[in-house]
Amino acid sequence: MENEPDCETVEQNLYARATDEELNKTFNLEASLSKFSYIDLDKELEFKNDLIDDKEFDIPQVDTPPTLESILNETDDEDESFVLEDPTLLNVDTIDSHSYDTSSVASSDSGDRTNLKRKKKFPDSFSLHGSVMRHSLLKGISAQIVSAADKVDAGLPTAIAVSSLIAVGTSHGLALIFDQNQALRLCLGSTSVGGQYGAISALSINNDCSRLLCGFAKGQITMWDLASGKLLRSITDAHPPGTAILHIKFTDDPTLAICNDSGGSVFELTFKRVMGVRTCESRCLFSGSKGEVCCIEPLHSKPELKDHPITQFSLLAMASLTKILVIGLKPSLKVWMTFPYGRMDPSSVPLLAWHFVAVHNYVNPMLAFCRGDVVHFLLVKRDESGAIHVTKQKHLHLCYDLINFTWINSRTVVLLDSAEKLHVIDRQTQEELETVEISEVQLVYNSSHFKSLATGGNVSQALALVGEKACYQSISSYGGQIFYLGTKSVYVMMLRSWRERMDHLLKQDCLTEALALAWSFHEGKAKAVVGLSGDVSKRKAVVADRMVEILFHCADRALKKCPDQGKIQVMEQHFQDMVPVIVDYCLLLQRKDLLFGQIYDKLSENSVAKGVFLECLEPYILSDKLVGITPQVMKDLIVHFQDKKLMENVEALIVHMDITSLDIQQVVLMCWENRLYDAMIYVYNRGMNEFISPMERTANDTFLSILDEQVVMGNKLLVYISCCLAGRAYPLGDIPEDLVPLVKNQVFEFLIRLHSAEASSEEEVYPYVRTLLHFDTREFLNVLALTFEDFKNDKQAVEYQQRIVDILLKVMVENSDFTPSQVGCLFTFLARQLAKPDNTLFVNRTLFDQVLEFLCSPDDDSRHSERQQVLLELLQAGGIVQFEESRLISMAEKAEFYQICEFMYEREHQYDKIIDCYLHDPLREEEVFNYIHNILSIPGYSAEEKQSVWQKAMDHIEELVSLKPCKAAELVATHFAGQIETVVRKLQNQVLLFKFLRSLLDPREGIHMNQESLQISPSITEQFIELLCQFSPDQVTETLQVLECYRLEETIQITQKYQLHEVTAYLLEKKGDIHGAFLIMLEVTFSCDQSYICINGNFSLKDVENTTVETIALCQRNSHNLDQQQREALWFPLLEAMMTPQKLSSSAAPHLSEALKSLTMQVLNSMAAFIALPSILQRILQDPVYGKGKLGEIQGLILGMLDTFNYEQTLLETTTSLLNQDLHWSLCNLRASVSRGLNPKQDYCSICLQQYKRRQEMADEIIVFSCGHLYHSFCLQNKECTVEIEGQTRWTCYKCSSSNKAGKLSENSSEIKKGKITSSQVKVSPSYHQSKGDRPPKKATSEPVLDPQQIQAFEQLCRLYRGSSRLALIMELSQSRSGDSYRPFAGSQSGSAFTSIFQNENFQLQLAPPPVTED
Repeated sequence: MENEPDCETVEQNLYARATDEELNKTFNLEASLSKFSYIDLDKELEFKNDLIDDKEFDIPQVDTPPTLESILNETDDEDESFVLEDPTLLNVDTIDSHSYDTSSVASSDSGDRTNLKRKKKFPDSFSLHGSVMRHSLLKGISAQIVSAADKVDAGLPTAIAVSSLIAVGTSHGLALIFDQNQALRLCLGSTSVGGQYGAISALSINNDCSRLLCGFAKGQITMWDLASGKLLRSITDAHPPGTAILHIKFTDDPTLAICNDSGGSVFELTFKRVMGVRTCESRCLFSGSKGEVCCIEPLHSKPELKDHPITQFSLLAMASLTKILVIGLKPSLKVWMTFPYGRMDPSSVPLLAWHFVAVHNYVNPMLAFCRGDVVHFLLVKRDESGAIHVTKQKHLHLCYDLINFTWINSRTVVLLDSAEKLHVIDRQTQEELETVEISEVQLVYNSSHFKSLATGGNVSQALALVGEKACYQSISSYGGQIFYLGTKSVYVMMLRSWRERMDHLLKQDCLTEALALAWSFHEGKAKAVVGLSGDVSKRKAVVADRMVEILFHCADRALKKCPDQGKIQVMEQHFQDMVPVIVDYCLLLQRKDLLFGQIYDKLSENSVAKGVFLECLEPYILSDKLVGITPQVMKDLIVHFQDKKLMENVEALIVHMDITSLDIQQVVLMCWENRLYDAMIYVYNRGMNEFISPMERTANDTFLSILDEQVVMGNKLLVYISCCLAGRAYPLGDIPEDLVPLVKNQVFEFLIRLHSAEASSEEEVYPYVRTLLHFDTREFLNVLALTFEDFKNDKQAVEYQQRIVDILLKVMVENSDFTPSQVGCLFTFLARQLAKPDNTLFVNRTLFDQVLEFLCSPDDDSRHSERQQVLLELLQAGGIVQFEESRLISMAEKAEFYQICEFMYEREHQYDKIIDCYLHDPLREEEVFNYIHNILSIPGYSAEEKQSVWQKAMDHIEELVSLKPCKAAELVATHFAGQIETVVRKLQNQVLLFKFLRSLLDPREGIHMNQESLQISPSITEQFIELLCQFSPDQVTETLQVLECYRLEETIQITQKYQLHEVTAYLLEKKGDIHGAFLIMLEVTFSCDQSYICINGNFSLKDVENTTVETIALCQRNSHNLDQQQREALWFPLLEAMMTPQKLSSSAAPHLSEALKSLTMQVLNSMAAFIALPSILQRILQDPVYGKGKLGEIQGLILGMLDTFNYEQTLLETTTSLLNQDLHWSLCNLRASVSRGLNPKQDYCSICLQQYKRRQEMADEIIVFSCGHLYHSFCLQNKECTVEIEGQTRWTCYKCSSSNKAGKLSENSSEIKKGKITSSQVKVSPSYHQSKGDRPPKKATSEPVLDPQQIQAFEQLCRLYRGSSRLALIMELSQSRSGDSYRPFAGSQSGSAFTSIFQNENFQLQLAPPPVTED
């Protein structure tokens, strides 16, 4: 035992304490605690349904509730998951991912202590919520506990109970009773009694605080009168002797109590008084022999809820080591719910806690229960029929183990973890509000009572393990306060009031956090709020007053803490940390009077603070959150931004301000000086209803500005004019409706002024219209067009429109300053206006003729495309009605305006002439192909129109081919497939014909069409081949490989004509004349060799090598289909051709012999696969070059042939070994599978879930599958789990087939081993066990007969080794080498019946050994 610490030391080591006066005030138990408990019920109802977002599901009522006897008789094995009495309790469809199954209370890793620190990370709760809990040491009680231990040998404290009094039990059997002023009222019991009964292990005070029950470590129970201090009852026979009292609880009925002993039993104690004699009757509710209960909690209701319908049941919650039970004691004993924990850490402590909460406007009790790191909430309701329903609420997952759970109110819970840290949690949002370390409390644990040390320790190991962390009797809650009993002290913790929480932050200089917390109180979003109730508006007013005080404090602190000297940036940063916060909250509170009054006056004392304040206003003004500002502040704001040269910011601010807050004279003067036109227009418009003066000034400044400024000014003026004419204010809002007609008239009068106000004698007429036309003709005319749309057809409007049009014509037509584009824009505008059905404008038609002349007959040829585009827009806008069409076409053709011609021809449906337009227009000539294609393919054109286009295309076919051969060929193939010969005849130019045919016939050129569908005659293809021989002989062979429609004989004649020997050899090979092809290649090879050896030869070594390689490839491709004599006729002449030149090279050019010998070696290696080795050696030794020389000269040739032989021999041996290993492995596995027994997974049927030994009177067979499932044959028949194969009935596993419905039943029917061996046998055809790549063998005359067990083993083997066997792969390769598939230049073999296993998409090359079956 540690030395007792001084009380003052304990106070200093713990938290910030309240003063004694504050402590007594908060601990006025009679006045405050009794009221505090259910204040939160009223608040809970205020939250309505919108805050209740828990995911819940109803637990239906049990039709036949279990009796206590049935529960007591259940097996309470922790290794076996508990099955609920009502199977519908687990409604899987309505629970979330973490909830209500047997593994949800304790997750799978709960037993692993390393995994307990997991999952949930809470944010910094202090910055969000401040300090939520206030914790204080009860000095008076703590001092007297220590004093009693010293003076009367009371011992250490062991238990605490709190009502309007506080009772503390000690280890020597005394009960110390304290009142609300921490004065010791009673000392019940004596040390002699303590020596007899042991320590007080549990305490309970009834509702009216008149009785105290004390439970002792040796099992006795005493009842005391708290008014007189008399002992009323001493109970020794209420429960089995030799067990400690772990819990004793009064119910709401003062004559009824519940006790729980260390044997795990629960007893009901009924107190009676008959003829003046006090008695106690005991009834066992739960026997510890069948399951040890370690926590009980009766439902207590306060006087406010005494009429609640649930109170008549007198509910009691009990927590055993494996499950939770809720029973009703009245009117008769009844079990309402059980809930299993599942698997979890056996050392974790079960916890229970009741509280009344408001859900959906109804107040009902909620039970919180937990064990480990998951808290479950159950809402208990009573329906109209009198039955109780339990609803599961959203549970709480934690990252720590709990040893205590306490409701502090209906929305806030306080959790204590095994590391003695308190966690304050908001139940609805599951947000952690605060964490408090209480290890210095030195909490008292009840471990000795759970181990029943006072009576010899006769408890189970499971209960003793739970008791290691048990502290049930050390923590008591009452009236929203929680009391913690330490070894030498008592602490109380309660929620701080909302004012205290803010004051606590202010004391720590957390001003921003204090304001944020206050605003959350103001908006009703704060958690664990105490002291704010009643009407919402009153609540907001109280909080707002407190926030105003804090704002003043922030301003004073910012000024006081400002550095007196240093860089200006440091001072600005200091104020920027606080001043924006002040501004923000003043505006949130809608206290502009405060912001621009007292606070602004305070901050104005410091120039830097004043500047930061004014700059903070900018974002609020620009977002229109701050419209009205006092004139003085606005004046200071403008001056401040002027001093900082931020005039653009000033302009943006002015246009968002209320005009009444501006000093108009100051603002107008500043705007003129700094050219703030937006602000100037805003002030003139809103302040003086003057719209023309800023327009005049802006227009005049546009004349004088430099180029960049002129663009900006001109755009502003155009937008301003358009806004005025459309009735909108510039730059924001709308013009008052009564001013709209007046403003429009003023703007039109401004535009049509003959001269400006201060005009010089040199000024041209209509200066404003002229300026705007020069600046942006198109946009200015668009503004006028939009205005004309809005005009009503009254007389004045018509006059204004006509007047504007006349001025526009006068200004632009009579001046040569405007470009063709600008003139075109004007007449396009006029054409659109004239084309309107309600047009009232008049324009002289001769003006359009002048424009046509102007656009089509320029003095120079510049701006050709611009003029054409302008005229096209004019025609498309409706201006065509103003022209004579024949004259228009004539002038367009003369001016080479082909788009204009196309526009006109299309109107006349002369589509064939449009082709000429495309061909003559260099910018669009390639589009002619798409145009022709569209005309000929898109419906809507007549046959005559299509015929004319087709004829025109045929007439210009040479131009089309020269333009783009590929496009021309595609066009012909699509639309003129039957006229290809005609097209070929029209193409006289051989080069064009060659390009056209290559694009048409060679698929590599981009046109992908089936040549058979084109119906091209072989003569055309041969004509193309002949042209190809002339213009591109190197590509003939490659092209022939992709061409199809040509005749071999004629093509061979063509290639022979142009002496293309390799091509001729290819064609002869394709024809089947292998020997002829070989002779040609041999002749080429021989001539190359001879030329290479000659001094004046034209062939290089590269040519000799290439020719030799091609000849070797020819021989290799065809040797498979020849006999031995024919092979020798190919290879030996080639070998002779290679060896003959070496006779000359030895004398004429000795340095070439090595190169020729290398080629000879290549020929020998290649022919070794087809010619017998002795024949080759004999031919070599007979040759004069090698035969007369030494053996060393032919050593290389012989060794090379021997290496090839060794390689092939090794390959054959390896292949044989692999095949033998496969066969051995397959036979071994087949034997092991056949001889292996079956091991069922369970001893009951997987369908009816009954033992396999059921219904012995029936001849019911037991069927076991290799997957381990066991069934009754009768059950399988009912489920139709059979399949017919060759007339035999075979069983299929019900579970496996239903879980894999997409699979084949035959694969899941790995059959049976019956309890009674039957004589039925199943025949299996060879196709059942052949591999995918094997050819199906011939059907045997007598099929093998296998019993069901052998069938099962064989199918398992096939599944393990599913795929193509190695033998099948090798056979495939050998067959492929003998066919034509290895001929690179062979024609495509269509319609082949042979299907390769390599083409199977499921083919997999199994490089690893097959899997080993389980033993």
